[in-house]
Amino acid sequence: MVPVPESAPPGGRRPWAGRRVVLGVTGGIAAYKTVQLARDLTKLGALVDVVMTRTALEFVGPITFEALTGRAIHSEILQPGRALDHIRLAREADMVCVAPATADFLARAAAGRADDLLAAILLATRVPVVICPAMNDAMWAHPQTARNVAHLAASLHYRIVGPASGALAYAEGEGPGRLIEPAEILEHIGRALEAPNPVSDRKVVVTAGPTREAVDPVRTLSNRSSGRMGFALASAAWRRGADVTLVAGPTALPVPPLTRVIRVETAGQMAEAVSREIGDADVLLMAAAVADFRPANPASSKIKRNDGVPRIDLEPAPDILATTRPLRPKGLVAVGFALETGNGESEARRKLDAKGLDFIVLNRADEAGAGFESETNHVTIIGRDGRVEDIPLTTKTAVAELILDRVAERLSGRT
Repeated sequence: MVPVPESAPPGGRRPWAGRRVVLGVTGGIAAYKTVQLARDLTKLGALVDVVMTRTALEFVGPITFEALTGRAIHSEILQPGRALDHIRLAREADMVCVAPATADFLARAAAGRADDLLAAILLATRVPVVICPAMNDAMWAHPQTARNVAHLAASLHYRIVGPASGALAYAEGEGPGRLIEPAEILEHIGRALEAPNPVSDRKVVVTAGPTREAVDPVRTLSNRSSGRMGFALASAAWRRGADVTLVAGPTALPVPPLTRVIRVETAGQMAEAVSREIGDADVLLMAAAVADFRPANPASSKIKRNDGVPRIDLEPAPDILATTRPLRPKGLVAVGFALETGNGESEARRKLDAKGLDFIVLNRADEAGAGFESETNHVTIIGRDGRVEDIPLTTKTAVAELILDRVAERLSGRT
């Protein structure tokens, strides 16, 4: 028997760390994906109580989940000494997620059945519930399934996530009915775990990644920004309940779930997108590494090596924070970033004042493990009120949460 820990492992992340998640698994082939989800939740510090239906046991063994979560697995509604498990688990949980949720389970949940442990927990709990359907596309398209899903969402206020379209079980082809990926389910669980807060229901505009300016049809001027910091901010804001618009330069990062994304390439395109979105925004997080200069006269055809070394005249690219400042609505919280070498605090303070920001985040391009192309960062958050916080080297996801904490404080003050 795997020892059952009574507390979350160290190194957890908000909002999963220390929270109790009931993870329901029903009898579909997609149950194998839930193994990864259970592992990821545990690594983030959640206490995961896996509840399996009898048919789920035909697809994945309980020992697999027990080994990955370090916790006992639950499957029977009536066992000696555990007759009230459905009440205890329902009360102790911070949220419930069912993944995969088969057509049969959707029907039983919609009817309010309590014929197994998982269904009984849904009746007894009052915490947020996330349902992730997975089934054959014909079953998903059936009118009764549609009615069941509509009832769960509208009447019981369960969050229905998915299904995705793609390859189904062997020889079933492709179509809607595929369980969404564990990484996306993880984010939806995170959003369900976040309590209402000052960022909830606010419009947040985030810029991320580099911009590229054409030298000719083949070459560009750009920088090494990966976009990780901006994407981390967008994900953290979405988990806190915000309506997020992400204006992203060229980057290969996966898009955060349910975040509206506007793809751009140049500084001019990014400025136009921010100008369109900022009018009804509550928060602007300018994490993009925007080009300061661009070629004044890009070549219309590829510059050839045998033409000699070209002369490229540069001109200033749009300063997005400056040009969009008159468009900011009253009360908008604006956060800028300053990437500097050496001691850049004086330059960061100059930008804070010159661009009318509430906060500026100083990070250093010449420090190992910080800046571009890194999953970690060392930043200093400087507020308009004079507050200065030095954040030692940590993950960009942790930095994003700290920045949003400061934004939430400012929103609370203004509210």
